[in-house]
Amino acid sequence: MKAEATRKVNSAPRTGADLLVDSLIEQGVDTLFGYPGGAVLPIYDAIYRAEGSFDHVLPRHEQGAIHAAEGYARVSGRPGVVIGTSGPGATNLITGIADAMMDSLPVVIFTGQVAKGVIGTDAFQESDVMGITTPITKHNYQVQQIEELPRVVKEAFHIATTGRPGPVVVDIPKDISSTVHEAEVDSTFHLPGYQPNVRPNPIQINKLHEAILQSKKPVILSGAGVIHSKGSEDLASFAKNYNIPVVTTLLGLGGFSGSDKLSLGMGGMHGTYSANMALYECDLLINIGARFDDRLTGNLEHFAPNAKVAHIDIDPAEIGKNVPTSLPIVSDAKAALQALNNRTVSQLDHKDWIEKTSSNKSEYPLWHDDYEDKISPQWLMKKIHAYTQGESIVTTDVGQHQMWAAQYYSFHQPNKWVTSGGLGTMGFGFPAAIGAQLAEPEASVVAVVGDGGFQMTMQELSLLQERKIPVKIVIVNNEALGMVRQWQEKFYEGRYSHSLAQSQPDFVKLAESYEIQGYKLETKEDLEKVLPEVLNDPNPAVIDCRVMQMENVYPMIAPGKGLHEMIGVTR
Repeated sequence: MKAEATRKVNSAPRTGADLLVDSLIEQGVDTLFGYPGGAVLPIYDAIYRAEGSFDHVLPRHEQGAIHAAEGYARVSGRPGVVIGTSGPGATNLITGIADAMMDSLPVVIFTGQVAKGVIGTDAFQESDVMGITTPITKHNYQVQQIEELPRVVKEAFHIATTGRPGPVVVDIPKDISSTVHEAEVDSTFHLPGYQPNVRPNPIQINKLHEAILQSKKPVILSGAGVIHSKGSEDLASFAKNYNIPVVTTLLGLGGFSGSDKLSLGMGGMHGTYSANMALYECDLLINIGARFDDRLTGNLEHFAPNAKVAHIDIDPAEIGKNVPTSLPIVSDAKAALQALNNRTVSQLDHKDWIEKTSSNKSEYPLWHDDYEDKISPQWLMKKIHAYTQGESIVTTDVGQHQMWAAQYYSFHQPNKWVTSGGLGTMGFGFPAAIGAQLAEPEASVVAVVGDGGFQMTMQELSLLQERKIPVKIVIVNNEALGMVRQWQEKFYEGRYSHSLAQSQPDFVKLAESYEIQGYKLETKEDLEKVLPEVLNDPNPAVIDCRVMQMENVYPMIAPGKGLHEMIGVTR
């Protein structure tokens, strides 16, 4: 595959900033998340001149910009685009860049930089963006000549969106963006060292096909790669054709319908009993687009101990990195699934295995305590699912509320679940919901957040009010840092160091100060009366749901334990 492009950019006298804007338009960018500052003033002047070319979204903090771009990318499949200024503007983006890298999200970030002549002198608002972002990006650039800017932009979008998606940073010195360039600029590029393999090796596909026919207890592990490749329908056909149960990773939720009879639910630390036992007992594990994260595998000594492991992944670096792999297949997930679906299926002997996994599913379902009139967080999630009919896009931060949403909001379609997986970023959920809503304006979007994480990015309420973005923010408010508190209870003998009695504002008054409707729900009666109406209202809202403070997420696998050593499987 030759990665190149040949369009000529406008040859009239243009500044570097104009060339950047031209390139963004050429890439089909329709939404730009950015925050102005000194080093990017020439770029913002060019944006002003190009008014109407795309929608510029002004967050109230750069962290809001990058998380919104991640939500946009996750839901749309198109790259999220961010602009930040030099120094603190760039460093405020770092958490989101690392988050996008861990979760394989296509985001292109443009940072302003001080003029080339003063780089390295500790100039005002200078930071070493290249050095800082090298470990947390798929690739990064610092533009050295104005002539190379259009090519670099085109390369950045290509790299971010092909192969395993990821963030790419383009650092632009101020003198590059402000200089006038009169010559014709060629944006042709060719990357001989970057040629992602997207087609599976037929020999390896045949080997996997034979392994499936010979296995008695196969299981599919479906990761986010299935969703990124738009392979969900192919996965459904594959599971049905070969009669194989499916376990889903946290980031893969929705890649295989949670209502399908072959679905065993989410695996890992807070996964279902049926999913984890299938991973533990299987004789053939087919990983499609997942990276064997430690929160999924538990103690590796006990992970699929009797299984032959097949791993389909577009990133060869992931195959064999954590789990020894017998059948490596470097490929786009969709292409590999299509190749498997084209094979003749016969002589399958999976009946007893299907019966066992189904029995585990029915005998050991998720459970939670119920209360006469107090709101349990699990009950809350089930109500949100019922009131939205499971059709909403759901975003979360990280923590207990994230796990409860993953467990109890059953996803039937891809691109409906937006969460911070690998990095586990507090403050992610709300701005990600803004990006998701801008990507899908007609969709219902619910941000399920903790009271701790929401306070990290709640200034973005200003965007909801300004743009009338109809995101519904559901605060799962236990007045605690819930997951920290749970770990302190279980592993630190109940020493709740700085995790309880967190000071917080009156969220209803906070919402009203932004001219957004706020609600405080403390009982089941309150919730059943208010929540359905609010979720169906076309306006934004903040819903402060007071839930049981000491509630824990179960099942749970303690650190160092195997998937078969779950606690809290039953009451």
